Amino acid sequence: MLHKTVMSGIGGQGILFSGQCFAWAAMLEGHHVTYLPAYGAEMRGGVTSCTIAISDEEIASPVASSPDYLVIMDNLSLGRLQNQSASGGEVFINTSIVTERPVRGDIEVVEIPVNDLAKASVGERYANMVMLGAFVTRTRQVKLSTILDNMEKMLGKSKAKFKQKNIEALLVGCDFFSKET
Repeated sequence: MLHKTVMSGIGGQGILFSGQCFAWAAMLEGHHVTYLPAYGAEMRGGVTSCTIAISDEEIASPVASSPDYLVIMDNLSLGRLQNQSASGGEVFINTSIVTERPVRGDIEVVEIPVNDLAKASVGERYANMVMLGAFVTRTRQVKLSTILDNMEKMLGKSKAKFKQKNIEALLVGCDFFSKET
């Protein structure tokens, strides 16, 4: 089965790294995967997004015209993407920053105060990983353990010192969602 996800936020929020971790985990689990990043024209502060397609079969196109899942980290991303979501899809919203809500009634909205959770635990810099932990826990497209077990490789040698904080942030997201369901 093919599942397409679009993750979007402001440049500098770490949304591309979250998408890479998600895509890499799917690949390590034996799925066919595409990862397509998109950058705003600005160096920082512009909209940045990535599309991840995961399937048990070959993927014809990495473009997601109607993604099953949206991960939204800021208001501008919500405004640009909410109408692209597939009917019956899920939209994960960072309620710490996103003040608007989708106007559509045919999608499920999953609200998570990502920045607040990160600030209260590992630091706001890790909000993207809190969101990823919650997203993976909810959707079960990949195992959270796959990301946790491979975090050092995903970070690379130059950023390996951030391994523990990223793991803690993933678990904060997982724990929040587990408590809410």
